[in-house]
Amino acid sequence: MTVRVVVADDQEIVRTGLTMILNAEPDIEVVGQAGDGLRAVELARRLRPDVCLFDIRMPGVDGIEATRRLAGPGVADPLAVVVITTFDLDEYVYAALRAGARGFLLKDAGSALLAQAVHAAAAGDALIAPNVTTRLLKAFAGAGPAAPARQPVDPLTDREEEVLGAVARGRTNTEIGAEFHISLSTVKTHIASLMAKLGARNRVEIAMWAYETDRVRFR
Repeated sequence: MTVRVVVADDQEIVRTGLTMILNAEPDIEVVGQAGDGLRAVELARRLRPDVCLFDIRMPGVDGIEATRRLAGPGVADPLAVVVITTFDLDEYVYAALRAGARGFLLKDAGSALLAQAVHAAAAGDALIAPNVTTRLLKAFAGAGPAAPARQPVDPLTDREEEVLGAVARGRTNTEIGAEFHISLSTVKTHIASLMAKLGARNRVEIAMWAYETDRVRFR
């Protein structure tokens, strides 16, 4: 099945490059492009792509607000949004994740990782590469709310604690299954339970909660 993508970036050369990379994949098709967040939201609502790939810094409606409008709290039928950004310049990644972004990449990630992130988002997963996760969450944790992370009413089981740590370290479902010798369906069951207990909408929020509560520490 072909994964349909909307790409939004205010730099035409970047937008064109991302589109070329994605269209070179046999099962990915860019169905729309936008140079600003407002146009991106309009396209996404009309085309209902499988994945939206948004830059953070765009004129008018930026990537954070565009993400919130398509995937934020209260959105009845949220779309999958992957944020792509320049780490050294962007101060808003944490806010984008809070707005509902399912995953994130750096612009120097490379074509293979870009395609992998799109496929993961389309499958309801999120690409959280360990080297990227630690750097971004550590750098932008201070941008989040000062209040302590909410503790679950129902305590996590030992297995859920193990899966939580694996998700926070960027492991895929397949890798988690292999590490703990459990089936993919069991992994998905544990992740669904974590989302319910933590009030998380996706794997990125699970990972952030793990770091905020010191379940996983920065190295």
